[in-house]
Amino acid sequence: MPAHKSKGDAEKQLRRDPYEVLGVNKNSTDQEIKSAYRKLALKYHPDKNANDTKAADMFKEVTFSYNILSDPDKRRQYDTAGFEAVESESQELELDLSSLGTYASASSKLGVPIKTTVSATVLEEALNGAVTVRSLELGKPLCRKVEKQSAHFYSVNITEEEAQAGFVCRVYSSDKSKFKLLYFDEEDNGGLSLALQEDSSKTGKFTSAGMYFLGFPVYRLDPTHNSTTAVKDPDAAFFKKLDGFQPCELTKLKAGVHYFAVYGDNFFKSVSYTIEVLCAAPFPEEKDNLRSVEAQILSKRVELSKFETEYREVMAQFTEMTSKYAQEMQAIDELLKQRNDIHASYTTAPQIKRSSSSSSSSSSSSSRSKNKATFKESEEVQGKDKKPTREKSKKKRWYNLHLKVDKRKPCGMD
Repeated sequence: MPAHKSKGDAEKQLRRDPYEVLGVNKNSTDQEIKSAYRKLALKYHPDKNANDTKAADMFKEVTFSYNILSDPDKRRQYDTAGFEAVESESQELELDLSSLGTYASASSKLGVPIKTTVSATVLEEALNGAVTVRSLELGKPLCRKVEKQSAHFYSVNITEEEAQAGFVCRVYSSDKSKFKLLYFDEEDNGGLSLALQEDSSKTGKFTSAGMYFLGFPVYRLDPTHNSTTAVKDPDAAFFKKLDGFQPCELTKLKAGVHYFAVYGDNFFKSVSYTIEVLCAAPFPEEKDNLRSVEAQILSKRVELSKFETEYREVMAQFTEMTSKYAQEMQAIDELLKQRNDIHASYTTAPQIKRSSSSSSSSSSSSSRSKNKATFKESEEVQGKDKKPTREKSKKKRWYNLHLKVDKRKPCGMD
């Protein structure tokens, strides 16, 4: 009786060769594989094929195939031993859409960034050469407003000397709107394919994004990296904070025309922004400082890894000591209480509560008797005071009698 085949085994048997899916051969370069993937991913993108299950399955298959062939290790493993060596369970594994512009641009209620994508329509129009491109001059900022889920495309021409000195493209928004700064490669057919992107981030009173082609690795910090961990475990998020600090794929631009775009990464309103392209030649000090700071950050990332081990050990000891401290305090308080109870047991007198109550009652009765005596004495004093007062008033009446005296006769003489 044949063995029963699971659904997973059936799916593995139905998988097509990744090279066949993307329409490339085993000798194709990484760039050729990437270009083929972008065209197919845009063709079957869910934004363009709503409620089309066949297109959705094709999109998953194309993305799955690209995930294998775009990774040198997975590609080598697949070429050697097929799907089994890739250690994948299903076509839905690791659907990495970063090449289509999937990065964070909004936040959930917990403050965790959520995924959004550059509109497939915008990317397809760029790939077909159906976008309007505006020329930018070095050192001349341009202020514009881009509608939501739309993009403004720009071209800039740099000389060999400017390319050697270094090149910078910066975009910022004073109203703190979210946007994406995009860099495009020019295809053989004249179309533009997305190569790099930077999400805007808050820097003071602005949101800004920049690309720096200075001839040495310039790193960028992925704002979505480790965001979920930050909500659940702030300590872990701190030690993993610099893990999202990754080098930009391009360190230097060649002389010629280059293409950038500003994408309005906002679902509700348009984005006001300022874009500026610069040659790095007038900024030698800034260039050296950036190189130094980048090196320090990389060094700090290594130090954090070592420091985390020490920190965890110390925190474990601190937690243990804190717990022991509470236990010791409770034990000491209990012993002191027992000691006081033993001291109090050395007596033949009635219970303290009863004696105290009787003493309190006797004291209250003596207090009441004292109060009565004091009240009586005060009444007697008041009585004594009142009597002389009446006598004094009588004497006054006698003294006030009008006596007739004969002034002609001396006193005691007839």
